[in-house]
Amino acid sequence: MKKGLLMVFTGNGKGKTTAAMGMALRSAGHGLKVCFIQFIKGGWKYGEIDAMDRFSDLIDFHVMGKGFTWKSKDMEEDAFMACKAWEFARDTIAAGRHHLIVLDEFTYVMNHGIVDCQSVLEARKHGNDMQHIVITGRDAAPELIAASDLTTEMLPIRHPFDSGVKGQKGIEF
Repeated sequence: MKKGLLMVFTGNGKGKTTAAMGMALRSAGHGLKVCFIQFIKGGWKYGEIDAMDRFSDLIDFHVMGKGFTWKSKDMEEDAFMACKAWEFARDTIAAGRHHLIVLDEFTYVMNHGIVDCQSVLEARKHGNDMQHIVITGRDAAPELIAASDLTTEMLPIRHPFDSGVKGQKGIEF
C-alpha cells in the first residue's frame, strides 16, 4: 500500500531540520517536487539554504519567519507572519503539486496557539492523497503525534556546545 505520510521530527536534540532537508534532497534526487517552508528561522545564513538553491528547479524553498520567536521583540508581528505562512502552506497543500511539503519549525506555531492541530489535519485532507508532509520542531503535541504515520524524537545525549565548542560551519549551520 502507498499513501501520503504525515511525519513529525521533534525533540530537544539537534537534527530535526537537517533530517527534513535530507528527505527533501532525497525526493529531489528522484526528480520529485518539494516545498520547504520555514516558519521561524530567518535572518540566518546557513549551508542548507545554499544546498537547496542547487535544486531550485525541484525544491521551492521559503523562509517566512524573521528570526527565532523566543528572541522576538514583537510577538504580534511574529504571529501575523506565522498566520500568513500558514495560509501559504495550506494553499500549497491544497494545490497538490508537490510530492513533499516540509513545515519546518511548525510545532512552535502550533504550541503558541497560532494554528491548531485540527486545522493542520483538515488541510491535509484537501491535498493530494499521495502527498507527504513533514512537520519539525520541539514539543510536538500529543494529538499531532497520534495522527502521524511516523514520529522521530531527537534526543540529546552529548553536544559539543556543552563542552564550550561553538557552532561550526558545515556542522551546525
